[in-house]
Amino acid sequence: MRHLHGKTSLVSIILPFKNEEDYLGECIDSIINQTYVQWELILVDDNSTDASPRIAQNSAKNDKRIRYFKNPNSGVIEALQYGFKQSTGNLISRMDGDDIKTIDNLDQLVCAVSPGTIAIGQVQYFRSDGLGAGYSQYQQWLNERTKTNNSFAEIYKECVVPSPCWLAHRDDFLKSGGFESNKYPEDYDLCFRFYEAGLKTQGTVGIIHQWRDHPTRTTRVSKHYSDNRFMQLKLHYFSLIDLNPAQELVLWGAGKKGKAIAKYWTENGILFSWLTDNKNKIGHNIYGTVLESTETFDPSPIHQVVIAVADKQGQLDIQEKINGTKSDVLWFC
Repeated sequence: MRHLHGKTSLVSIILPFKNEEDYLGECIDSIINQTYVQWELILVDDNSTDASPRIAQNSAKNDKRIRYFKNPNSGVIEALQYGFKQSTGNLISRMDGDDIKTIDNLDQLVCAVSPGTIAIGQVQYFRSDGLGAGYSQYQQWLNERTKTNNSFAEIYKECVVPSPCWLAHRDDFLKSGGFESNKYPEDYDLCFRFYEAGLKTQGTVGIIHQWRDHPTRTTRVSKHYSDNRFMQLKLHYFSLIDLNPAQELVLWGAGKKGKAIAKYWTENGILFSWLTDNKNKIGHNIYGTVLESTETFDPSPIHQVVIAVADKQGQLDIQEKINGTKSDVLWFC
């Protein structure tokens, strides 16, 4: 592969881990076996109580490109912050201790990255006892977004940057605030900060990362990755980046997510109109706003419309109603 950055571009891979003895060795081997050899692996033990620190230390003894550290604090964010401080590469990436890189992962990412543009790899989820429908759907959607080279267009739906499969120039990473934010989910927060910094995305060709799901995966067991945390990030960054006071703000949907959005906007003094097709809710006053029928929506004026309807058929119906509008439409589901 032809690299635009020359043979001296060092990739720093920050890998925090905690109790990953069943997977860490395979993960590290997948990095050692990369066709792109100019890398350093920063292993940060986040207070493990199993054999994973020994696995990491042995790897560091056998390959000078690998360094082992112990997190002086506690938590994934703190481990990432500490690991980045030890890094020396001009290209920055992250890896999770239970995942696997394909042999050409770094080669492809290095080819795709450029100043002002982060490289994103296509991923494949896997699980020993079978993958659930939700992860399969997210994988398909995420990879389709990656192929467009315009991932941020749907950033309010889900995290559009796979946390263990991206690469950025150090200057761009620092411009985005690096790992210094203390907000969880930390991967989605970083994704928003890449977007806020005006960075573009460039996808790789084909799947280059095996993303493992298992019962004890951090995102499954930690309170830091609950649904309401994701919504809070969406609302925070929408208000910060995309909210346009010059346009009428319209909220479409009055289910659980719609109510969460309405509550946040009301508490923060953000004025909006609220639409629903639920006949039992039309005319009701919730959080100080009276809900109107979606049939009252006029596509002629330019609005800023936030969609909070998760039902697939409902989304298709909405798409038909707003088809042709010049409004700025943002999908939050």
